[in-house]
Amino acid sequence: MRIAKLRDAASAARLLREFNVEFGCAAPDLDALTRRYEKLISSGAGFVVLADGFQGFAQVTLRPTPYSDGPLAVLDELYVVPEHRSRGIGSRLLSRVETELRERGCEEMHISVDAGDVDARRFYERHGYSKTDPETGKDMYLYVREFGRGA
Repeated sequence: MRIAKLRDAASAARLLREFNVEFGCAAPDLDALTRRYEKLISSGAGFVVLADGFQGFAQVTLRPTPYSDGPLAVLDELYVVPEHRSRGIGSRLLSRVETELRERGCEEMHISVDAGDVDARRFYERHGYSKTDPETGKDMYLYVREFGRGA
């Protein structure tokens, strides 16, 4: 597991495209994805963790928050190539993300999961994540509104 460098942008783009194709989601072309990963990696607004042999990846974005001195993290993607699943790669990717976030002074990470994706929900719950507010115990929701997409 390693943090992606600028030279890894095309590999991250290929993995994201593979992820989107597998789950029937639209994805921009590889050139656009590569440019966007170059921007993400070089800006410091997030990072990508690559599994050895490009067996999977995790993508995190960071933003300032008034609630702590460190950034708030959002795990945007965590994907393991189908033929490498059930080997602990997803757990190692998540662990590497968490280590990096602690080193950066991050106190909290948010993750969005489709309600019907029971496997993903179990995975994150097994790793200590909750769909409830840690202070109140009340369910939390993610609301989304799109403002247009560029390819």
